[in-house]
Amino acid sequence: MRPLVDGQPAFRRLCEAIDAARQSVWATVTFMWPTFQMPDRRGSALDVLNRAADRGLDVRLIFWRPDPETASLKTNAFWGSPEHFALLNESASGCRIRWDRAQPGYCQHQKSWLIDAGTDTETSFLGGINLNPHSMVSSGHQGEGQNHDVYIELVGPSAVDVHHNFVQRWNEASERHLIDGRWGPGSETDLPFPNRVPPARGNAIVQIQRTIHGGRHADGHASPGGLPFDISAGEQSNFEQYLAAIDGARSTVYIENQCIDVPQIIDSLRLALHRGVAIVAVVPAEGKVSEELASLGKFEKFTLAGLAGLGDDGKRKPVWVHAKLMIVDGEWGTVGSCNLHRYSLFGNCEMNAAFWDRDTARALLSELLQEHLATDTARMDDHVALELFRSIAEQNRQHFEADEHAWQGIAFSLLPPPIS
Repeated sequence: MRPLVDGQPAFRRLCEAIDAARQSVWATVTFMWPTFQMPDRRGSALDVLNRAADRGLDVRLIFWRPDPETASLKTNAFWGSPEHFALLNESASGCRIRWDRAQPGYCQHQKSWLIDAGTDTETSFLGGINLNPHSMVSSGHQGEGQNHDVYIELVGPSAVDVHHNFVQRWNEASERHLIDGRWGPGSETDLPFPNRVPPARGNAIVQIQRTIHGGRHADGHASPGGLPFDISAGEQSNFEQYLAAIDGARSTVYIENQCIDVPQIIDSLRLALHRGVAIVAVVPAEGKVSEELASLGKFEKFTLAGLAGLGDDGKRKPVWVHAKLMIVDGEWGTVGSCNLHRYSLFGNCEMNAAFWDRDTARALLSELLQEHLATDTARMDDHVALELFRSIAEQNRQHFEADEHAWQGIAFSLLPPPIS
């Protein structure tokens, strides 16, 4: 497995995988802006996918279609409007598409890609990065209006569960029987579930988990090597994994998330702080922070931080933290689409990859801290690294309050400085 920090490196690697694909490219997409362009002058995401289809690959896409309760989000979604169908017609798109609604009021929020499904080289990408211009940032060069985010690339047995998820969603996509609910010859046919597990690659133990609202799917067909699962009742394994990981933390918890406001998660963080665990939570500097999360600031080992890069005018500009990841004790981690709010944990359709491998976890933590602190922490243990994060973030907070822009890195504390 390989983490891919920020949009430009992630999409460059994804495009390389698409170019090398021999059989298929499948994706679940939440948001796709018409102005989004892939790196290196490859054109739009649809351009890249159309070229793959023109090569004879089986290109399948599941797009979210908002319902009336989420209609305000249609602007950023490729939801199957007449304009979207006109674009598909104009480009003579060979993609096969199905549209899918979520539980009313929620979102089909998975962002996943699967290359050459069912083969020994089956490769998946998943995370939180949307197909919008704000995502197209190079690692370490964030500025105003840009997002910090993470994808993860997986090759090996875990990819079969990404495959299984796609088939389950494709076959039961809510709009599949409507005239405007699908596109392309072959989009009317269902897919067989995977029946073989790709060979092991690397040393990381990886598990795919999801949020699925009850009543959205009926076919609980088992993934290869697994057991049938009553998916009709829904799935909350993202929530269960987050709680289990925090409750099991012995030394550190590092979180990057767009929103942390679920009481059970904050209660678990509080209990971890009582055990002496050091916690760093990186959230959007301009986002709304719940009182419950901010109240953890009374603990000496809790750091709440945002990110601010240097703009062209030499002043600090907020960077939107769109990543959804957690690293525990420098050994276990999770990356995906799942925010720590009630929508992602209990109602949206979400997918994360959790991994247990010290080398991978420490490599990801070191890469993130190199970007946020402009410091190499690769040789530090996780506790020392997070203590350094706290120190630099508090120093940068003082610079922020003094309207000084010469910081070390881009992280700064969102809590007032301690009273001396």
